[in-house]
Amino acid sequence: MSATEALCRLEDISDGGAKGLWSDSRGRDLVLAVRKGQQVFAYLNLCPHYGRSRLGWKKDEFLNGNRTKIVCSAHGALFNIEDGACVVGPCLGQALAPLDVEVVGGEVHARLEDLPPREAGQRLSA
Repeated sequence: MSATEALCRLEDISDGGAKGLWSDSRGRDLVLAVRKGQQVFAYLNLCPHYGRSRLGWKKDEFLNGNRTKIVCSAHGALFNIEDGACVVGPCLGQALAPLDVEVVGGEVHARLEDLPPREAGQRLSA
């Protein structure tokens, strides 16, 4: 992996849970991460459907009720945790934009070039 940035400690994400990370200057999480055991799956916090809406309905709430899918609170779309593919909803056939992350020494790291800009007002692209 090229130059990386530590986003959080693995223990900061509950096993089977999700967490918003990499906040912009307005405090909005630009990345979401889901932990399954020692694996972490991370995506840009943007629905691929209309308006590029953020996914969570409140801080760190990105999963459906039984915690098996990522859900878009704006459109009701459901996405696989492992690959970000939309399996239900208006963006069927599309997917969340993944980030290449790895756990190093108990920390979740992402490649710097994959992370979105943190300045408010800049558009994110998938």
